Amino acid sequence: MSIEYKLNQAITTEQFVALLESSTLGERRPIEDAECMEGMISNSNLTVSAWQNGELIGIARSVTDFHYACYLSDLAVSIEHQKSGIGKQLQILTQEQLGPKCKLILLAAPAANEYYEHIGFINNPRCWVLDRESSIGS
Repeated sequence: MSIEYKLNQAITTEQFVALLESSTLGERRPIEDAECMEGMISNSNLTVSAWQNGELIGIARSVTDFHYACYLSDLAVSIEHQKSGIGKQLQILTQEQLGPKCKLILLAAPAANEYYEHIGFINNPRCWVLDRESSIGS
C-alpha cells in the first residue's frame, strides 16, 4: 500500500466530509452542515493528510500556536485503512511541525482511549467543555 503524506495540502469540504463518513468520526461531527464543515477545514492552521491514488484516506487536523499548545481536533482514517499505522504516522508528522515545548492535546472518542494511551498520550481529567447552546453564567 503506497501512502503519500502531505503537509497543509488543500482539501475540499467534500473530500473532508467523505473521509469523515468513511471513518467512525463522521458519527460525531456535523457532516450535514456544509458551512460548518467548510469552516472546520479552511480555518485549521496545521493539517497532515494521507493520500492513496489521489484519494484522501486520513487526516490530522489541528489548530496551534506551534510553541505551547496544539489542539488536534480531528484524527480520521478511513475504516478500510485503519490499524495500518496511518493514524500514528499522521500524529508523528503533526508533532514534528511543533516547537520543542509544544504539547499535543486532543479529546478522544470513548472507544479510542486505549489507543491514545498505548502510543504515549497521558489522560488529563481537567478538560472542560461549554456547548454552544450554553451560556457562560455568573
